[in-house]
Amino acid sequence: MPEKHLFEYAVIRIVPRVEREEFLNVGVILYCPAQGFLQTIFELAEYRLQAFSCELDRTEIYDRLRAFERICKGRQEGGTIGQLPIAARFRWLTAARSTVIQTSPVHTGLCSDAREMLAWLYAQLVL
Repeated sequence: MPEKHLFEYAVIRIVPRVEREEFLNVGVILYCPAQGFLQTIFELAEYRLQAFSCELDRTEIYDRLRAFERICKGRQEGGTIGQLPIAARFRWLTAARSTVIQTSPVHTGLCSDAREMLAWLYAQLVL
């Protein structure tokens, strides 16, 4: 039986009107320290965003989501935050904020393969 590793994840949400607290799940970010894994996957489905019937700068939203990817990868392309240790990057990405892009509370679980778990969570919580 494969060894199980602790992981943490959060759902990435678009919150078009912060004051209304309505949101659309668009992605997942997963961190598994034992596997040195920090990655995000997202999809910005236009037809789902239209359900909120409000003006959103989709280019800006997409750019912010891409920033999540760059920070997860680390290195210089992730900017100042991308230079932090992997755990600090995950904590920064999942910190509470009141902007159009937010994350859910952090949840935990056990997995054998973090990449497979990320894909499964994405399918269950976003698609």
